[in-house]
Amino acid sequence: MRALKIAATGMSAQQLRVEVISNNLSNMSTTGYNARRAEFADLHYQQMARPGTVNASDGTVLPTGVQLGLGVRPSAVSIELSQGALSATGGDLDLAIEGLGYLEVTLPSGQTGYTRDGALKRTGEGLIVTAEGYSVSPEITIPQDARSISINADGEVYAYFAEGAEGQLLGQFTLAGFTNPKGLEAIGSNLFLETSASGPAIQSTPGQDGLGTVRQGYLEESSVDAVREITDLIEAQRGYELNSKVISAADQMMSATAQVR
Repeated sequence: MRALKIAATGMSAQQLRVEVISNNLSNMSTTGYNARRAEFADLHYQQMARPGTVNASDGTVLPTGVQLGLGVRPSAVSIELSQGALSATGGDLDLAIEGLGYLEVTLPSGQTGYTRDGALKRTGEGLIVTAEGYSVSPEITIPQDARSISINADGEVYAYFAEGAEGQLLGQFTLAGFTNPKGLEAIGSNLFLETSASGPAIQSTPGQDGLGTVRQGYLEESSVDAVREITDLIEAQRGYELNSKVISAADQMMSATAQVR
């Protein structure tokens, strides 16, 4: 009874889809979060009669054959790279990336991580860090006597010490781009790691080499579309129920077969 195993793969696939949707919905308010999508592929086919096979009885060629599918399997959980809406915060260290690119951060292990979460902070020494305390690369330190800071679209950071005084350039943020951003490895805390699938990071200043620009006083909201997620959730739930009905029907057929005298 192949239907039992085929329907079981369908239930497993819909369960994975619900898990991905639940993760998206739970991150509706996560800064810079990009929605994920579960992707599937059909399994192998049992060739009962291959297309183009010559019929031995009369010599005719079978135009379609008989190919029995054996179910479905997950092929990928990919990230959607759509830009989230920009929300005005007014924070002097809140940065939103308009376009492609990631901020570089230095992790405690010495590895370089990448993020689109621009909710930056400063340490007691004035070093600009992420909300998790990881320093942004290149390191920029704000003097303690600075009254305000300004960050332009090119990522240049200026400090102002007195009213009317000219700003002092402290440094410039850079952005990193990738040939295949979907190949980055997510490690949590809005961070990604470079992989062989993503290709090496290409560092450049904002606004150059196809990278986006930065906007001070804004944060990128999550790109999750709640209406779409709820619609997909209902569809996945119905798909799970239908596959369970197939298992129930196959069980009844096996029961009827067992009761034949």
